[in-house]
Amino acid sequence: MPELPEVQTIVSDLNRKLKGHRIQKIWTDWPKSFYPSVVSVRKGISEKKIFGVRRRAKNILIDFAGNMTLLVHLKMTGHLLYRSSDWMKNASKDNPFNDPFNQFIRTIFYLDKNMELAFSDLRRFGEIKLFKTSEENSVPRLKKLGPEPLSPSFTNTKFQKVMENKKGMLKSLLLNQNVISGIGNIYADEILWEAKLGPKKRVDSLTSKQIRNLHQSIRKILKKAVECRGTSISDYRDASGKKGSYQKIRRVYKRDGENCFRCETKLRRTKVNNRGTTFCPQCQK
Repeated sequence: MPELPEVQTIVSDLNRKLKGHRIQKIWTDWPKSFYPSVVSVRKGISEKKIFGVRRRAKNILIDFAGNMTLLVHLKMTGHLLYRSSDWMKNASKDNPFNDPFNQFIRTIFYLDKNMELAFSDLRRFGEIKLFKTSEENSVPRLKKLGPEPLSPSFTNTKFQKVMENKKGMLKSLLLNQNVISGIGNIYADEILWEAKLGPKKRVDSLTSKQIRNLHQSIRKILKKAVECRGTSISDYRDASGKKGSYQKIRRVYKRDGENCFRCETKLRRTKVNNRGTTFCPQCQK
């Protein structure tokens, strides 16, 4: 599933490309992804000017004139592609839009100026939801989100407060969107390696120094991943159909059996709440 760095990359690109466009019509072969319905979404955003695109946690929010916002959640295999409506005329085997994952287009938002926004979703898990912008904080997917880890307000002091009275395993806490927004399996593993903390370490056993190091690691890893435009180990692509590059510098995620970059111990794989987890048994206590 695309996490904060991947979603932020898509949002930053789409904010530049979509702003000022209008959606003229919508085609879909999977109406179940629309909430409350395809008909209501068409009615709510057709011919309305796009003001901008932003992110909350792993959600893409497209703001329209008339106090309307379209939420897109990519789930496991979804991605958005901004392209010319004539893209097939210029397609070649080297064109990123010919990637096999781009053959699973479920929805197309036809824009003015001969452009389109296509939603590719291999497993059909993605969600597209329309709501009034002014009612954003009451949307179930958004109203209980934890703080944004790359926000300037996400200070060590605030993080120490967030961690108060928390229990359970550390990786489980990092994956909890109600505690911290946007972190998923890839970056939880990377963050914990950077902080030299084990994924199964109990949250209530952390010292103030360890929490401070964890806070620094969260921001460091996520910033670097955004700079790399995300991780493309599997199906993630940006809005132009291109891969990210963080997978080239990852330290632990899906590297089980390989040597730790820090101490050369063989990395191990375990499960935390049924999520595959790679860690160094020597560095991460």
